[in-house]
Order: sequence, then C-alpha cells, then structure tokens
Amino acid sequence: MRRLRQPGLRVRVTAAFALGALVISATIAIASFQITRQTLLSGRERSALRAAYFDANVVNAGLAADDDPDVQEVLRTLDTGSSRHAIIYRNGRFYSRTADTGYTKALPADLQSLVGSGHTAVQRVRVESGPAWAIGIPLPDGSRFYMIDSMKELDRTLRVMSLVLALVAAATTAAGAALGAYASRRVLRPMRVVADAARDIAGGDLTARLDPATEPDLERLTTSFNRMVDQLAARLERDRRFAADVSHELRSPLQTLAAAASVLARRRDQLDPRSAQAASLVADEVERFQTLVTDLLELARADQPADRRLTEVAELARQVVARKGFDPGIVSVAEPGFTPVWPVDSRRFEQIIANLLDNAVRHGGGPTAVRLGGTAGTGWLEVDDEGPGVPPADRISIFDRFVRGRAANARADSDGTGLGLALVRQHALAHGGDATVTDRPGGGARFHVEIDLSPEEPDGRLA
Repeated sequence: MRRLRQPGLRVRVTAAFALGALVISATIAIASFQITRQTLLSGRERSALRAAYFDANVVNAGLAADDDPDVQEVLRTLDTGSSRHAIIYRNGRFYSRTADTGYTKALPADLQSLVGSGHTAVQRVRVESGPAWAIGIPLPDGSRFYMIDSMKELDRTLRVMSLVLALVAAATTAAGAALGAYASRRVLRPMRVVADAARDIAGGDLTARLDPATEPDLERLTTSFNRMVDQLAARLERDRRFAADVSHELRSPLQTLAAAASVLARRRDQLDPRSAQAASLVADEVERFQTLVTDLLELARADQPADRRLTEVAELARQVVARKGFDPGIVSVAEPGFTPVWPVDSRRFEQIIANLLDNAVRHGGGPTAVRLGGTAGTGWLEVDDEGPGVPPADRISIFDRFVRGRAANARADSDGTGLGLALVRQHALAHGGDATVTDRPGGGARFHVEIDLSPEEPDGRLA
C-alpha cells in the first residue's frame, strides 16, 4: 500500500497559521454575534413591551368608556404602524383591527393560559412575515390584550451582521495564511542557503561556505557546517593527491611494460604457441592497466568544479560517435529545429558520451541511439543499447566505482575497469545533475544523464 506523502514544512506552517487565525476569528465572531444578538433582542423586547403597555392602557380606557363598546373601533384608535398587530380577547372572542392573517393562531397556548391567569407574558413566535414578539397583558375588566410585534428589521440586521462577521473571519484566515507563508519563507531561508551550499559541494565546488553573520541564531550550525566542509575538502584533497601520485608513479613502469609487451607482440610469430599466447595476454593486460590508471587519474580530477563554456553538444556528440566507429546518424535532438548549446565542460561531457558508448559495446550489444533534449533549466542525454538490460537491483550500484553489472559477471567478462559509469555519474554531478538507467522500450537499457543548465542558460537551447 502506497503511503501518502507528508506535506512539507512550509505547507504545515502556513496551514497552522491559517487554522489558528480561523479558530481565533471564528471564536471572536461567534462571541460578538451572540453578545450583540442578545443585546439587540433584549432592547427590542423592552421597547415592544413598553409599546404594548401603552396600547393596553389606550384599549382599557376605550373599553371602559362605554357599557357596550365597539371593540374594533377601539382597536382603530391605536397607532400600531405596519410592524405591530393588536388583538383583543373579550367574552370568548378574538377581535382584530384588520383581517386576521394567522396572527391569532400564532399565539402560543401556554402564553394564553399565562395571560388568562392574570400575568403579563412575552414569547418569541414566528408569523408569516418572520420572527416576532407575542406579548399578552390582562385588562382589569377580564379582557386580554395581545400584541404581535414583528422583528423583521432586527432579523435582517442580524443576518447582515452574521455575513459581515463571516467575511471578516474569512479575511482574517486568509491574512493568517499569508502571514504563515511569509513566516515559513523567513524561517526556511537559512535552510535553503544550507541546501544550496550542499548542492554546490555535491557538484564539486568545495569552496562553498556559509556566512555565520547572515543568521546569528544559526551561528553554531553554520560554523559546524563550514568545519565539516573544510574537513571534507581536506580529506578529498588527500585522496585525490594520493590517487594522482600513485597513478603518476605507475605510468613510468607501465610505459616500460607496454614497450616490452609491444616487442613481444611483434615477435609472436617467432615464439612457440604457449609463449605467443602469454605474450598476447601480457599485452592485453598492460593495455587494460593503462586504461585503469588513466581512469584513476580522471577520477582524481573529477571532484574539481566543471569548467563550463557554451558548447554545441549535438555536434560534439556526433564527433565522439564517429570517433568510436559508429554512424553519427544515431545522434538526434528531441526537438527538431533547435541546436542544443549548453554551458558544459566539453571534456567531461565528451567523456560521458564516450564511456556510455564503450559500456554499450561491452555489455549492451552496441549503441542504438543517442538523444539530446531538455526542459527549462535542465538538459538530458540518453544512450540506448540492445543488450539484456540492467536488473532493477543493479541500477544504482553499477554507478559505483569498481562495480559491474551481474550480466558482465555472469559472462566472466574481464574487459573494462569498472570505473566508466562511475566517471559518468561523477561528471554529471559536477554539472549539477545525475545519471540513471532504465529499460529501453523494446528491450535493452537506456542510460539517462541530466545536466543543470540554469546557471548560464535558462532554457538550455539556442535557436
């Protein structure tokens, strides 16, 4: 089962700021809404109750002025406006100033019962126009006065306020996310500097260092990093010097052995069969030894920074292919019409192609295609062969020094030094890239080398 990739630190910091801002703003918005709502409802209830008492006194005076009063006429003397509706319950009947559109049915039974027992009652109800206050006041003559006071305007105000608070909470959340993104960039900026320095060092630039004054809080980290790089540079320099000195010291006796082997090889016809075979083996092994020493010298210099200059790599590839005895037509550019002109160390890039071609000859039945292409800031080189391919278990280890694939070992193939692919990867790393191998569609292996072109040529191509 494939595990989900954990979000990066910047994403987590941004999300934490956004979530914190959302929780705080939502809490403040809800609390503010509830307090404001309660305050407005209490004030609206008090004003509705005062108006109801005033109207009840007017109704009571009108009913007491006549032994057989006209109840509807008494109700018409009230100034209720459009937001209030007055109802009188008298002698078992409900009287209304205008046509009753459900206001009587909106009076709760418990409110009517409470008013009937001689108590003033207030309750929130819902009528056709929206929420309202239902107020009941008992009158001295046994009648009951009810007032339905609409809260439509207050309800609209509360809705607008809730929308405004929601927008404020959303804006606060967005501001928190922006603050989190800014803070994460500020916090991770020293880490990016460390990562860039580590990338430069991996590419062979051992002069890369961190400035302790840039971020005082990370002075211990920068000091330890610089000390580590100093020790690494010193160790690599000792190893490089040792390999170079050993290789150089081996060259003189090797030249003598090569000359002697050449003499024996020219006189094989004068030797008996066993001596002739021995002379051939000596000549072959001396040649292989010379190749090994040359590769060791190259490895000793491989950790140095690449000497990059703009180079027409397609033409360079064709020259190398032709020099190796293959048809230059196997070299192709992924995007016709463009000439790849890349900032590369031409000597290193030439050796990358030559070593991949040699590897294809020794272990892959010969090269079938050499392709060049690129994307923004990255160039790539691919070499295909028609051999058995590289098993997945060997696709990383074959780029190590003195390591050859299982297919070569199974054939007891003693040709090669085991350094060719190691040099390919070393030169790719010196260009800020890497080397990998996959299966070629249709069979065989496909060696893929990537090169970082961003330092000097963002798109890696010139028309």
